[in-house]
Amino acid sequence: MDIDLPEVVAEVKAAFDKYEKALVSNDVDTLDALFRDDPRTIRYGATEILYGYAEIAAFRAARSPVALGRTISRTVITTYGREFATASTLYERPSAPGKIGRQMQTWVKFPEGWRVVAAHVSLMDKLAI
Repeated sequence: MDIDLPEVVAEVKAAFDKYEKALVSNDVDTLDALFRDDPRTIRYGATEILYGYAEIAAFRAARSPVALGRTISRTVITTYGREFATASTLYERPSAPGKIGRQMQTWVKFPEGWRVVAAHVSLMDKLAI
C-alpha cells in the first residue's frame, strides 16, 4: 500500500482546507456537502453525539454562528492508498481561553469526491498537554 502519495495528500489537504474555511465562516451548505450523506456517518463533538448524516446536518443548521474563529496547529494528514485518509489537528478559540481542541476526521474518496465518514472533536484544558 502506498502511504502519503503527494498528489493524494494534496487532494485531502484541499478538502480539509475547504472544510476549515466553511467551519469558521458557518458555510453550512459546504460543511454538509463535505460529510458523507449516509446513516453510518458519525460525528462525536465537544458537546454532542451525532449518528448519521441527518443528525449532523440538523446540528449544523441549529448551531450558533457566533465565535467560530479559531487557530489550527500541528495538522497531520496521512493518506493510505488513493481513497482513504485521516486528518488530525489542534485548535484554539478566543472564545475558549485556556482550552485546546482536538479534531480528527476520517476521509474517504467517493465518486463525488473526498467526504468525511467519521469525525471526533474534543476540548481539554491547555495545561493538560
